[in-house]
Amino acid sequence: MGNLTHVYTLQNISYSIQPSKKLLISSDFYTLFIVMNGSGKLAIDHDTIHFSEEKCILIPPNNTVSIHIQSEHLCFYQLQFNIVNLSNSQNSYSHFTSISERHLLPFSQCHRLLEVIYQNRLAEDEHTIFEQHVHFQELMLLLLHQTIPKQMKKNDRQSVEQSVNHLQKHFEKEWTVEQLAQLADVPRWNYTRIFKDITGQIPLHYLTKLRIEKAKHLLMTTNDRVFEISQSVGFNNEYYFNRRFKEHVGISPGQYRRNQSSHIRVFAPFLEDFFVALGITPIAQFSHSKWGKQDYLGLQKVPDIDVQNREMDRLFYYKPTLIMLDSGVERWESFQHLDEVAPVCHLSHPGENWQSTLFKIADLTGKTSLMQDVILQYEDKVQQAKGILSKSVYGQSVAFLRISAIGITLYAGPKCGYTGPILYRDLGLMPHSLVWSIPHNQRKAQLKFAQLLQLDADHLFITFDKQHSIYENEERAILKTPTWKNLAAVKSNCVYEVDFLTWMNYGILSHSKKIDDVLNVLG
Repeated sequence: MGNLTHVYTLQNISYSIQPSKKLLISSDFYTLFIVMNGSGKLAIDHDTIHFSEEKCILIPPNNTVSIHIQSEHLCFYQLQFNIVNLSNSQNSYSHFTSISERHLLPFSQCHRLLEVIYQNRLAEDEHTIFEQHVHFQELMLLLLHQTIPKQMKKNDRQSVEQSVNHLQKHFEKEWTVEQLAQLADVPRWNYTRIFKDITGQIPLHYLTKLRIEKAKHLLMTTNDRVFEISQSVGFNNEYYFNRRFKEHVGISPGQYRRNQSSHIRVFAPFLEDFFVALGITPIAQFSHSKWGKQDYLGLQKVPDIDVQNREMDRLFYYKPTLIMLDSGVERWESFQHLDEVAPVCHLSHPGENWQSTLFKIADLTGKTSLMQDVILQYEDKVQQAKGILSKSVYGQSVAFLRISAIGITLYAGPKCGYTGPILYRDLGLMPHSLVWSIPHNQRKAQLKFAQLLQLDADHLFITFDKQHSIYENEERAILKTPTWKNLAAVKSNCVYEVDFLTWMNYGILSHSKKIDDVLNVLG
């Protein structure tokens, strides 16, 4: 840790509203002129500096300056200060050895500090005097941030990167895109483009994300009131903070804090896999009169609620503290009005990107540290399985079929669907040629009987859509047809039936179980 080399001591502050005339000013101290309104020229020796709004001009000691006012009025703060050297270095305040001009950004922050310092200029009590000293140091820090020589900025991208780093440290300040672009000395149109290229977001969206992430940390680690946290991260309005927090996180700040500090009672139909993976047992689980429930999760003692037969009223009895729904629940009319039971978090569940869903749920429930272990365990399992399968089924083709009373569905390749990313991407199995014929943006395709004849995959994984329905015999009737019996995988006894809800799921535990199923028959 470096040693403090000097401090700044404020000697005087004044606020002037001058009519059109010429002023002559001299001081034995360093002087800052910060223009609030109007325009003019400052002359010293043979140099001239133009006065304009939001400009700061620094004058070293023992200089006489004349100010020529060009507008109807010129309004400016004049601050006189000294530098107390705490070290033997003679270069510790080299930034202030010559006349210079700066734009203090964000200027709204500069303005606020100036107002507080000016209001307390006559203070006599020790507490207020020290508070004024601290605010003056903040103002000087703001000034120092603007003193990086332009020659050190090699190109626009480095300048924008520097402003991003500055924003990460000072996200609580009031910022506009114009101020950030000025800070980087890059035109706004180019600044926004480079900023998005670096961060993936436009500046103000990135700023909001920084503030929300800091707020989440404070909600977890402090007992500060929500209002105090909103102020400290840069939201001046608590209602606006609550609204933006819920937009980004899915629940209110208060609910987020409660989830972190207490045992959560959650109902998350179709998302139970992620909660169980994080060590959280839901207070109820979904079931479906035709599909059954997710037996692979081992939730035999957890009551189930049939989402198809409108049993949602039973939720009142289980008293959830959080209900989490993914975007696919719109098709279930029974999920309406659940906000009358408990706070509802609507989660964007991208399916194939199960990691982002796991991260979101871990973040909402205070399980982010455990999440990393869960993912690492899965990745280790994938690598081990991939090594085994590369030796046992190298060069052999694989396909997955979902069979129902209405037909046969072939699932897509390594980028789409419940199964392709696991079979073909994670495990490195070879898709059958029919799998590659499915358009890249589609997760599945219906197979006609003529196409079924072309399915000469070496290995077939199959599941039946409604194992507990009256159509079960009708679904399985295909297994007795000549077309089916003539398939290469059928003849070689390489057809493997798997559990419907285990394989028709995007959860990390279901994916892990898929790997187990594959190793059991192909390993």
